[in-house]
Amino acid sequence: MEENVIKELDTLKGMLNNWKKGFLSWASPDGDNEYVLLEFREEIHNQLFPYVTRLLETEHLSHPEATEFMDYCFSQVEDLRDQLNKVDTNESKKEV
Repeated sequence: MEENVIKELDTLKGMLNNWKKGFLSWASPDGDNEYVLLEFREEIHNQLFPYVTRLLETEHLSHPEATEFMDYCFSQVEDLRDQLNKVDTNESKKEV
């Protein structure tokens, strides 16, 4: 993989992490945060997937590299789920 593509993917990861922080701020203490995860997943699908697909089509990424990157992106949805569960748990403890 070319150096400029590596830098581009790192930039996209940074952007993804910023989105995740933003979506974490949407957390509802009542524990019903499934909509947050759906919105985050949709953002990845609508914004990052087409970009990575284009990098694949233009042969800047191999299929395994593109798959690995998208796996990372969607793993961040599960990471956000874990973080939201911790927020729910922390809020529940405060209420008791």
